[in-house]
Amino acid sequence: MSLTETAHAKINLYLHVTGKRPDGYHLLDSLAVFSDAADRLTYEASDAPLNLTLAGPFGDKLASEASDDNLVMRAARLLADGTDARLRGRLVLEKNLPVASGIGGGSADAAATLRLLDRAWNLNTSRARLLDLAEKLGADVPVCLVQRATRMRGIGEQLDPAPDLPPCGLLLVNSGDAVSTPAVFKARNAAFSPDATLPDSWPDVATMAHDLARLSNDLEPPARALCPNISLVLDTIAALPGCRLARMSGSGATCFGLFDTAQAAQKAAEILHKHAGQWWIHAGSLLQTAL
Repeated sequence: MSLTETAHAKINLYLHVTGKRPDGYHLLDSLAVFSDAADRLTYEASDAPLNLTLAGPFGDKLASEASDDNLVMRAARLLADGTDARLRGRLVLEKNLPVASGIGGGSADAAATLRLLDRAWNLNTSRARLLDLAEKLGADVPVCLVQRATRMRGIGEQLDPAPDLPPCGLLLVNSGDAVSTPAVFKARNAAFSPDATLPDSWPDVATMAHDLARLSNDLEPPARALCPNISLVLDTIAALPGCRLARMSGSGATCFGLFDTAQAAQKAAEILHKHAGQWWIHAGSLLQTAL
């Protein structure tokens, strides 16, 4: 038996830091969407103890990390705990997304593990239980479990419907710099932001980009200070023909550009491929619904 799950990149169209809890966790308000760029996780049944093989263009970036500490293995153990599931089989993670890049790659992989092994082991775990497990694995894992456009608040556990999104082209660019999320939060010294006011829907990309431009990613200024290449990437994206909005996602360093169509994003990517050197570039579209 072989089963596969796709772990799509999460993009924060805006990200407001709205407060801080007594335990040190920051409170956020963000509109999270998903790109067609993705990792792929495969489960192959066997009687051997559960193990993880890393593949794909960024698999070697995780190779130095002990497999037992990988979020995929942690998710598997957490899912199996308290059930009759046996930790047996082989997992293969095709790592296509850059590591430590602000697009939730590790969180998406953990969420894909929960979905995949719940099917493979016939656990029929409730949605509420899966979301509870996801929250234990990290702030971005619950929204990555849902894997559709979502308004996320609290520390990531409060998930509400997003506005209806228009079809949209999306360009993702990463300079190759890994950015530490704790370091970015530590470097942030601005005041807290209010929750955003969002409409029920956007009729087109131009209107959506106009509204989003009035919001911000509060982690972008400290991330730019820690990683100057982020500013270079953002300036480059913003100058591309047809770009409606350029912004950093999450804690960086991946940046995105919104375009009217996937074709427009792909044409912009062709320009970048001539000049970007070692940058990771993906052009595609937003996912409109859950898979």
